[in-house]
Amino acid sequence: MGAAAAALWFRARAKPEISPEEAARPLADALARLESQIRESELQRAHSLGGLEQHLKSLSAETLALSRALRVPNARGRWGELTLRRVAELAGMAAFCDFFEQESDHGMRPDMIVRLPGGRTLAVDAKAPLSGYLDAEAAPDDASRRSCLDRHAQQLARHVAQLSAREYWSGLQPAPEMVVLFLPGDHFLAAALEREPDLLERALAKKVLIASPVTLISVLKGVAYGWRQDGLARNADELRRLSSELYDRVRVFAEAYAESGRTLTKAVEAYNRSVASWESRLQPSLKRMRELGAGGAAEAAGPAYIGVAARDLGREVENSPPDRPSPA
Repeated sequence: MGAAAAALWFRARAKPEISPEEAARPLADALARLESQIRESELQRAHSLGGLEQHLKSLSAETLALSRALRVPNARGRWGELTLRRVAELAGMAAFCDFFEQESDHGMRPDMIVRLPGGRTLAVDAKAPLSGYLDAEAAPDDASRRSCLDRHAQQLARHVAQLSAREYWSGLQPAPEMVVLFLPGDHFLAAALEREPDLLERALAKKVLIASPVTLISVLKGVAYGWRQDGLARNADELRRLSSELYDRVRVFAEAYAESGRTLTKAVEAYNRSVASWESRLQPSLKRMRELGAGGAAEAAGPAYIGVAARDLGREVENSPPDRPSPA
């Protein structure tokens, strides 16, 4: 802008016949346009910041509402059940899972039963304690946050002990192989393992598997692969049964077909015998009658022999050479 103003000033000095007001008019117009653009940019920035601030307030309110809702056991359990159902759908295992959205007496019914090939089952429980983790997220300082995370890990360990004490494998039929403690977020498991790294090993020793959504999807994908292999095995058995049934049906058809061929052969033989009888007995008598003037003007046409015989299918199969072994 300074260079432009200097250029305009020198141009005005070079032409003395132009008045100073006229010489400064282009500079004034340029400054007015620049001021207008700056004002418009400021208005747009203020509008954008206002919208962003409104979105942040709305997001903060929704986050606070979600945090409060997750502190209610029923709402937290419902969230875990919905996440569990979604995981089963993503893994393609919804058809092999039985969901129980209401807890039974004494807690003896899990949230989901996964049917495994071979008549086995896998129990999944989604009622995980998360209050310690939520308190850690709202903690004002690091010391409080660490204390809340310690409590979160301890709560998970106690819940693992409770699941193991329920003994789903003895109270449900068919008995589950193990119990899966489902956490609806990977960060819940990571926070607990950060405080107690051996939590997974201690849980597995009690026949409890702590699983996040990613882990459970991997497990269910493996189970889905097992179901596909089981389906292929069942299809192979069905194909063997159908092949045996088809072989028996073809054998019965071939026997009936061969019998019809033998019947045709007998019919042809009887027909040819009748032709021979015509030629040897009937035709000479008719010819003699015609010679004596008792016949008509035209000579009676006799039947012809059938020289093609029906092939014996059974005899051809018996006399056919054995199949040669295929070269290696």
